[in-house]
Amino acid sequence: MRINNNLMAMNTHRQLGINNTGTAKSLEKLSSGFRINRAGDDAAGLAISEKMRGQIRGLTQASRNAQDGISLIQTAEGGLNETHAILQRMRELAVQSATDTNVEIDRGAIQDEMNQLVSELDRISNTTEFNTQGLLNGSFKGKFQIGANEGQNVELQIGKMDSTSLGLVSTISTAQGDTANNTNNAVLADGVYTVNEAKNALLDADGNTVATIATSKITAGGAEVIDLTSKEVLDAGAQITISGNGAKYDIKNKIDAAASSALAPGNYEIKGTNLVKDGKLVGTVADKVSVTPEGGSAIEAAKLGLTGDLLADGFKFTINGSDVSTRANAEGSITTINKAIETVSAERSKLGAMQNRLEHTIKNLDTSAENLQASESRIRDVDMAKEMMEFTKQNILQQAATAMLAQANSLPQGVLQLLR
Repeated sequence: MRINNNLMAMNTHRQLGINNTGTAKSLEKLSSGFRINRAGDDAAGLAISEKMRGQIRGLTQASRNAQDGISLIQTAEGGLNETHAILQRMRELAVQSATDTNVEIDRGAIQDEMNQLVSELDRISNTTEFNTQGLLNGSFKGKFQIGANEGQNVELQIGKMDSTSLGLVSTISTAQGDTANNTNNAVLADGVYTVNEAKNALLDADGNTVATIATSKITAGGAEVIDLTSKEVLDAGAQITISGNGAKYDIKNKIDAAASSALAPGNYEIKGTNLVKDGKLVGTVADKVSVTPEGGSAIEAAKLGLTGDLLADGFKFTINGSDVSTRANAEGSITTINKAIETVSAERSKLGAMQNRLEHTIKNLDTSAENLQASESRIRDVDMAKEMMEFTKQNILQQAATAMLAQANSLPQGVLQLLR
């Protein structure tokens, strides 16, 4: 019998230590609810679980992003709803003024209301905001992050919805066509741009210079965008609309008040020395000098926002406006306002389509996050019933090992019987 090395006690103590460690781990899992509390519990499982957690939190945030996008769209659509109501009232006024049961003073009162409605359209366009961002002034072009990973987004651009863009002020469409760089890699993004006071630069909706105007060319970043006959066709305040992924342009110049009252809204064409509107003779043209409406005074080219060399055979232009001061102008305004209503309808339709898309996106994101959460739970979370079984086993083994250690420690006392 040996007393210096009690191997039975040593073996029992080792087993007791193992049981204590097992019990401690089991208690940790039961108290935390996690099967993996540290990398040592399951290194591969921890890595997979953390990736899943990143996806879950990303999807949850993306769902909130989509909801915020819907809120933005609803704000913009609310402004356009009132814009539609105003346009319908303007159309009603134009129809009212187009009948000759009205006298001049009646049409003057109608025009006063029309002018106020145009001003309100501009106010709505300039002041409709979401989180300090203008929505209807042509400046909003953003992306909504609707996924957990890079590149998972959708883009939304809202057009400019002021009276000029809708063709409801005294403007003239002087030129349309393909841009000089009419590829999908647009030099200038689609949107509405304004010619500055010096007529040497093009400004975006935020007032930033995005292109220069020199001689007959508009240039951005060293690339030619639009080639015009002469830069004088671009008056200060003229608007250039880029569309079709940078492939198309449309120019609207402001015109003199006298010109807007003399020429009713509509499509015009110069045929020889005649001015024709919608197939009917409405005036004459002094080649490269002026336009004279029937029964009216000559209007110089500059007052029309044109250069003289454009007043030649075959030139076409469109007068946009909402003038109801005369029967002819009121009748032309009906068509102009109809076009404005169609423009707003198209914009609202686009916003509605995007809102419906985002609502489906939210449902998909929430479902994906829920399924990933279930998968992550199976990896990371502990099965409480199973772990309780393990804890009970370890607890019993720990108690048994403690009892056996006591027995093993008492065995060497038998040596004392030999020493008597």
